[in-house]
Amino acid sequence: MNQMRSPAIGLIGRPRSIFILLAMISSYVTAASESTEKKPPRPERTERERAQWIDELRSLYTTDPQQWPAPFVDEPHQWRELGLLPPVVHPTDNPHSPEKEELGKILFFDPRLSGSGQIACASCHDPDLHWADGRTTSFGHSRTLLTRNAPTIRNSAFAKTLFWDGRAESLESQVIAVLNNPSEMRANVHDVTERLKTSDEYRTRFQASFGDDAITFERIAQAIACFERTIVGGRSRFDAFLNGKIPELSPSELAGLDLFRREARCINCHNGPLFSDGEMHNVGLSYYGRRFEDLGHYHVSGEAESVGQFRTPSLRDVTRTTPLMHNGLFELQGVLNMYNAGMPTLRRKDHQQDDPLFPIKSPLLKPLGLNQQDLADLAAFLKALEEPKLRIWAPPLPSIPPTN
Repeated sequence: MNQMRSPAIGLIGRPRSIFILLAMISSYVTAASESTEKKPPRPERTERERAQWIDELRSLYTTDPQQWPAPFVDEPHQWRELGLLPPVVHPTDNPHSPEKEELGKILFFDPRLSGSGQIACASCHDPDLHWADGRTTSFGHSRTLLTRNAPTIRNSAFAKTLFWDGRAESLESQVIAVLNNPSEMRANVHDVTERLKTSDEYRTRFQASFGDDAITFERIAQAIACFERTIVGGRSRFDAFLNGKIPELSPSELAGLDLFRREARCINCHNGPLFSDGEMHNVGLSYYGRRFEDLGHYHVSGEAESVGQFRTPSLRDVTRTTPLMHNGLFELQGVLNMYNAGMPTLRRKDHQQDDPLFPIKSPLLKPLGLNQQDLADLAAFLKALEEPKLRIWAPPLPSIPPTN
């Protein structure tokens, strides 16, 4: 296995906004100067041409999705049609119950699970912020500045793997990884379980959820995962369009839907009901050999072809969970502009000619030549994936006797 490289740590104690700006400028310059091909924006349609085109799209997209126009997908790449979210399936080794869901909700909001007693799951996955935290990257234990953006947990029940690098294969293992991570919640297994055991209410709730009052790290993770699987969407304008609750999308939303599936090629990776294939892709943002370097899935697989690969995020509610990408350095318009340019394509420097870890961008990414109206239509369609805000109140926390 190739020697592992550590991601860049950083920027504690310095004006982060300056580095964010420099990173964004660097990425735009890279996209413009290092891409092997360029494609100028196509001419915009006249008002009359656009009206005719929208009429054509209405006739094409009023049918069942399985009869929509064929998407622009690279063969033999696998894809699934966009659609409504299916019912959540709870694993057989962690079945759902109302009691376990409620216990998981309480634990999700309880900062006493962390080593400092100050950080809860909800600290980085705040329901008022659409189950993310709105930060570039999150703070961890003792205000440690982490290196990745906190994704929303909404619809995580449908994810194949968790974390940006895909290192967790279940919500249960994801919860345990965060609790154990010394830079994140830094929980001590013995201290946390012993602390919860002193609470009569927690023991009663574990009894109701699992059949006895034993409190273990595994059960804590199972309860939190059970709660997280209930945080699902499916109430966007696009969902309402699919299930017939609204008769049509707006002209710009409809144009964006067609672009998403065809000329913009988004559906190659952002497909299916979740708007994600759940796979790992290199989109050119590894910052290899530079500040913000993050080798992504390589730290999980140890395979050179995984350098710079990250899990395809769901685009549901994407307009409300900015900033975007694994490093949280970009807003939506910047991401659209970069994808339109084909994303950054690194060129090997002299000392990198024989570097086995030099990241290779996904061949699915190509310059698109979309114009400003196209980009506005894509943004309008993505906005149609927004979920209505539902108020989730933090529950009262069980009383725990003070320690001596």
